[in-house]
Amino acid sequence: MFSWGENTRDGFGLVKSNGLVKTNTDSCVNFIGMKSPITHLSAGNTVVAFIRKNGEQVSVARMQEDKDGRRITGKLKNVECREKMVALSCGDAHVVLLSEEGRVFCLAQFSNVPRQVGNLNQVIQVACGDQHSIALTQDGNVFTWGQNSSGQLGLGKGKPITLSLQPVKSLSGIPLAQITAGGDHSFALSLSGAVFGWGKNNAGQLGLGDTIDRPAPAPVDCLNLKKTIAVSCGVEHTAVLTKGGIVFTFGSGRYGQLGHNSLRDELRPRLVAELLGAKVTQIACGRNHTLAFVGSFKNIYSFGLGEQGQLGNGVKMDQSVPLPVQLSQDRIDDQQIEQTFAGGNHSFALCSSAQESGKGLNDSRLEKVTQTLGNDIIDRWILQCDSKSWTEIQKEITKTFSSASCLNGSFLDKSRDKHYQTSLKHSGLDLSLARLAFQKLAEKDKVLAEVKEVVQHILLPSLSKDPIGVEGLRVYLIIPELLRVLLKQQRGIDITEAFAAAILRLNPVKLQVLASAEGYAVIKQFKGTLKVMERLYEVNCNRRIKIAASNFHINRANRLLQNMLNTFGDIDYLNLSEGLFDSFHQQSCIFNTEAKCIVYQLELHYRFALHGHFSVPILHVSRETALEDAFQHILQIGHDFTMPLKVKFQAEHGVDEGGVSLEFFSLLGREIHKMEPKTLKVYEDSGLVWFTTDDGGITDEFYLLGLLCGMALYNQCVLNLCFPLALFKKLLGLTTTFDDLKELSPTEARYNYSKEKYIQVTAKIKETPT
Repeated sequence: MFSWGENTRDGFGLVKSNGLVKTNTDSCVNFIGMKSPITHLSAGNTVVAFIRKNGEQVSVARMQEDKDGRRITGKLKNVECREKMVALSCGDAHVVLLSEEGRVFCLAQFSNVPRQVGNLNQVIQVACGDQHSIALTQDGNVFTWGQNSSGQLGLGKGKPITLSLQPVKSLSGIPLAQITAGGDHSFALSLSGAVFGWGKNNAGQLGLGDTIDRPAPAPVDCLNLKKTIAVSCGVEHTAVLTKGGIVFTFGSGRYGQLGHNSLRDELRPRLVAELLGAKVTQIACGRNHTLAFVGSFKNIYSFGLGEQGQLGNGVKMDQSVPLPVQLSQDRIDDQQIEQTFAGGNHSFALCSSAQESGKGLNDSRLEKVTQTLGNDIIDRWILQCDSKSWTEIQKEITKTFSSASCLNGSFLDKSRDKHYQTSLKHSGLDLSLARLAFQKLAEKDKVLAEVKEVVQHILLPSLSKDPIGVEGLRVYLIIPELLRVLLKQQRGIDITEAFAAAILRLNPVKLQVLASAEGYAVIKQFKGTLKVMERLYEVNCNRRIKIAASNFHINRANRLLQNMLNTFGDIDYLNLSEGLFDSFHQQSCIFNTEAKCIVYQLELHYRFALHGHFSVPILHVSRETALEDAFQHILQIGHDFTMPLKVKFQAEHGVDEGGVSLEFFSLLGREIHKMEPKTLKVYEDSGLVWFTTDDGGITDEFYLLGLLCGMALYNQCVLNLCFPLALFKKLLGLTTTFDDLKELSPTEARYNYSKEKYIQVTAKIKETPT
């Protein structure tokens, strides 16, 4: 092991019995030939801890003060552990241990007796800040405990300290790759590179562009699409590593620990330009210094506070640009650096010989991420479901399918790193993988039935109404693939309704994201089928003997729209993408009349909300010439008929909130009747209105009158023109009959009952323009 920094010359008592600590010629970096191999280590402000003998032994050294008040490293002491340990993390003075069984233990300040923390099982990562701790479980849940003075527990505004483990509910559903902490702030990293930070932000160490503390996780949006693979925290600064080997730093730059050749704080992630071109493979932050390891060249670069020798530069001075650590060349040639660590005022590099490279070392971040559903797991379930292992398989199914995090981390589109491109418009999923997985699950009814029960009764009711990131919405795109398989087996009706209810519980903003990311998922999953139905509907409309339109209706789709209207209540606040309405219009044959009216209402209110009151065109008219003014407005200025109508009467100050438009169309109704017999005729025996064509054909008045009727319908106003049923039959292309004549004019029908007269009158109706 290479080590450098505060009191590292004695080797912490790890030196072989027959040898001393060996250093390079500048005496700034120590090379330790150890008694037993180290598999993991961590350092805090006053404590350093090691896991040795492949997890069977934990050793701790604590900082003490000598007679002159100087800090010295105390004797290395072994900790009596009942279980094999695989990872640990040091806070300011406490140590958190993770056992092979997934249990968490803590060594308090001045104590070497591990105490189990809570009753958590299957924890896969632990991390410590100065006075707080974090644990990540295999099913993607995050728990925190300790000091919460700056919101570093991520629990929202609450108690200043929490001794029991508390779930960070706002991260629910996010598939995590890493948790980390430093000082009084914390971070979580998702499988697709999304970064979430919370806690103290006095120097901008959360990278959010300000210095406001965050009591709950907040997404660091400026790191989106950077392909972040690791985050490391100092006491007031943070470093981020991307898959391309690029390093970003932010927070306090007081000692040059950001590497930007300045001592200035950075409120947003800033690229460390000096490291460009050298593909960094690991990063590590001490309290006020930073390490960056370039594996291809076996170079470790350091920058920041150096007064304790933690930079390995031989001069114990601060450094604001990355420079190589002075590793002994004769040693580095024989060794392969496996992992770098920094903490407190210490720095370490664990090494192995070329023959032993990669053996025995353990990093809790490597392969220890949120569990996902893979083909190997499904194959095992199918093969063993009829054996004595079924009870254990049931537990695995419950753990996997009750966790939104597990499902959201599954089926990632890793071709050309597309899952790192997750955004509002791209889910990062390869849904063909999900389709194949659920089809494979269907090979065993027993397994599929268990999956259905867990999803319906545990997962769907537990889904968050307001997921923190886009990745939290992936489950709404994955579940339809399960529904596809279940519906084929005619067992998916109840779970489909539960799924629709879960969608409708979503925050309207998140529903908009769901609508725009991959399109409206529920409709798009069945887009091909719906296109076929639309084509069949068109064919049916051209048949002489038609199938009833109700045969094309999908009752579940109609209920979905009704639930949407009921859920949002006041649809003036509905905020859905325009693409959703396009989907509704394209598949109009699947909706009944009531559902089509809902689509119409939703679209009307959406367009009004989209354009706002000030963008709506206003129709200026006089009460005395309302009809003529309306015609002139349409002919000369034009009108956007997709926009709500606003009317302004000349010399009046009334604001049209609906009442003025109603009065306007009432006036139009009276004026239109005055147009007869030129355009319209009122039949006294029925009170119904029909068109006149005695003047020789279609006129502009017919066209303009039709537009006014459409405007009245679109704006839900009454235009007092009583047309017979025959008009609506003609609009739908249906054949008119003698009964339609009876409705329009009973008198004329009674005196013109002969076949010849009937044919003439029917022809007269057919020639009338619509």
